[in-house]
Amino acid sequence: MLKGINPIVSPNLLKALSEMGHGDEILLSDSHFPGHTLCSNNLLRGDGLEIPDLLEGILPLFELDSYDAPLIMMSAVDGDVLDPSVEESYMSVVKKFLPEAAVPLRIDRFAFYDRAKAVFSCVITGTTAKYGNIILKKGVTPSYD
Repeated sequence: MLKGINPIVSPNLLKALSEMGHGDEILLSDSHFPGHTLCSNNLLRGDGLEIPDLLEGILPLFELDSYDAPLIMMSAVDGDVLDPSVEESYMSVVKKFLPEAAVPLRIDRFAFYDRAKAVFSCVITGTTAKYGNIILKKGVTPSYD
């Protein structure tokens, strides 16, 4: 165990976050997401973990991109309705660390699936919320001169 790192961040997740470069993306998926099909490259399991809790552990360690949309979520499919409490629960954590953060960019289901195929890493969580997936785009970590 390391000091200052939320214990929800597993050693494998910490390694993935550390290895990511500027512009790389990590997907925190709900438990319904076809992660094994779409993200077989660097798939991590977070069974039983909820995405807001993972955000709480990740965001102190992770600089979000300041150039492109750093948060991406799936739009509802025609006929479905988004539950606004899902995004609100994520953004309440994000705003704790980044008060000026914009709401997530919403993209359609198949564009999201295509994007998921290219993520650096995917964490399949225990979150059961419909449309509960969120992609985080890594930014440049400030220097500590």
